[in-house]
Amino acid sequence: MTMTELYSTEEFERKYTYSGSDLGARWTKEKTLFRVWAPTAKSVKVNLYRSGNPGVEDRIAQIEMKSAVAGTWIAEAEGDQNGVYYTYTVELDEGIREACDPYAVTTGVNGRRAMVLDLDSTDPEGWAEDRNPNAGKRITDAVIYELHVRDLSVDENSGITNKGKFLGVIEEGTRTPEGVPTGLDHIKSMGITHLHLLPSYDYGSVDEAHPELPQFNWGYDPVNYNVPEGSYATDPYRGEVRVKEMKQMIQGLHRAGISVILDVVYNHVYDGKTFCFNQIVPEYFSRTHNGHYSNGSGCGNDTASERSMVHKYIVDSVKYWADEYHIDGFRFDLVGLIDVDTINELVDSVRAKHPDVIFYGEGWSMSTEMTKPDVAMATQHNACRTPNFAYFSDTLRDVLRGSVFDDWAYGYVAGAEGQEELVKKCFMGHPDWCPSPAQTVNYASCHDNMSLFDRLTKSRPDESFADRVRMNNLAAAVYLLAQGVPFMQAGEELLRSKPLPGGGFEHNSYASPDSVNSIKWGDLHKPEYAANADYYRGLIAFRKAHPTLRLTSEEAVREQIHAMEGLDANVVGFHLRGSADDPAAAIIVLYNPNKTPTTVQLPNGRWNICIADRTAGTEPLMSVEGGVSVAPISACVLTLAPVQKSAKKVEKEKLPLLLGAAAAVTAALGGAAALIKRLTKK
Repeated sequence: MTMTELYSTEEFERKYTYSGSDLGARWTKEKTLFRVWAPTAKSVKVNLYRSGNPGVEDRIAQIEMKSAVAGTWIAEAEGDQNGVYYTYTVELDEGIREACDPYAVTTGVNGRRAMVLDLDSTDPEGWAEDRNPNAGKRITDAVIYELHVRDLSVDENSGITNKGKFLGVIEEGTRTPEGVPTGLDHIKSMGITHLHLLPSYDYGSVDEAHPELPQFNWGYDPVNYNVPEGSYATDPYRGEVRVKEMKQMIQGLHRAGISVILDVVYNHVYDGKTFCFNQIVPEYFSRTHNGHYSNGSGCGNDTASERSMVHKYIVDSVKYWADEYHIDGFRFDLVGLIDVDTINELVDSVRAKHPDVIFYGEGWSMSTEMTKPDVAMATQHNACRTPNFAYFSDTLRDVLRGSVFDDWAYGYVAGAEGQEELVKKCFMGHPDWCPSPAQTVNYASCHDNMSLFDRLTKSRPDESFADRVRMNNLAAAVYLLAQGVPFMQAGEELLRSKPLPGGGFEHNSYASPDSVNSIKWGDLHKPEYAANADYYRGLIAFRKAHPTLRLTSEEAVREQIHAMEGLDANVVGFHLRGSADDPAAAIIVLYNPNKTPTTVQLPNGRWNICIADRTAGTEPLMSVEGGVSVAPISACVLTLAPVQKSAKKVEKEKLPLLLGAAAAVTAALGGAAALIKRLTKK
């Protein structure tokens, strides 16, 4: 039996599963305790360094660690070690290796040396009072905006000083040269509730030591899971700076009313062989077979979440981000490579302290070489086994814009026919794989693949710019008003485009330059782009104003929403009965992807049109009865006000309540008088 086979046996896990919460470096002013899990090591030493730069030979001391319980090794360093950097030297059958601590909370430049840190000293003023501004709300109440930290600020027209940094995300009062709000002010104006940040932990593809170089990456290449990315900090050499500035960013977003979602990538690492966990316990963290790494992720290695100490590491890491950084949600990259037991435990563990944290991810079914038999993975088709975890709906994405595997294919909003039934299922939050509207994340674009507008331009080059804008907005009207969780890529409201210098559009801009990836703030002063952003604002405001669009169970959807029959080909419509707390007694939602207008007969009543053609919002544009004409390539949404009772009827109903209240007051006064009389006699 090979060592990697031994790792997954019940005997090994029974003997070497450590359940404590003190892995890593635990600082106090008097001393720091170190504990590392290294069950196959012959000896372990902790090295203390003056700096976090691996190119500098400045070791202060080397301390021999002692073997302890369940394969762990422990040591302590007397005195205040805050700010001291450290690594572990591990002696193995394979040789001697020096590695960073997998449980490091911060590091020096490029994540090679961990740092001992007094975490409380990095808390910004008022951090103890910092709270999730959307606490108490349901996942279907969220409107998620996906953003890369650097993309927000690097454009020359952003007006943001801290370009590419955590602090740039929370600068207020920033404007384009024409005076149009940018950055955080723009995001707030959109009305979104949650900001989804692309990977912001320490990743390997950007050299933190040379911020002046033209380098970019999305960050889906983890190096240190519990450490903020140094290239987003104003000083990547000082380990405390990245921690403090990330907390400042989160606090600033919370004060702006925006919750924070962290994009996490536990399914693979930057380099399986050099990853610190695998350096300390060879090949334990990853799925391997005969020395070869499983590669279902397409990134060179897959994480063995089914092994007990990897399972623990992932759970511990997510809990740490929620506890220490007040993270309000987690988006899991390629979560179909992680087992359902790990996902369920981390959700339950986090929500035990933070019940409002939301979880979702990419539940694609992927091929991977498991290290244990009969392990269920967190895929869309296992959604019923992870009831508190939501999944991206590629079903809706592809029906709206066309399959991501064919750049020339176009979807429902661009004129594809015969899609009505699939659109109906997705609007009602019930694609075939989804058991609950609270488990479907609805979207038309994200960082992956072409932007929505580029895809429409690519697949429908014969259409006018104006009609492609209509198609873009029709897609937004579907996913922003559908049952489930709406999700949008930053800049989609600005018709975001990623053109290539030689023509065409970038569909995978993970390492493309800023000229491709940055949000083009200069477009905002152009009337057609400003009008488009206004349309998105109106859709979001309408969704937030109507709880009927945010149901959380299949039963509620079935009771309150009905697809309309007898409409023109390709036209889809829904009649929604208003929830008890909805200002509308009923809502009609109509989608017309055709190039000609369509007329739809309405139920009895006087209906207020709130969304029509290129205009969206909560205020009625006009009222209609009998029927409504829906413009080409557009959505139309109407509301029916609740029946108002006449004043006389209301007063008549109130009379018994008033009489009853008066009688109660009289009785109370009488009782008080009697009590005073008795006390006086005494």
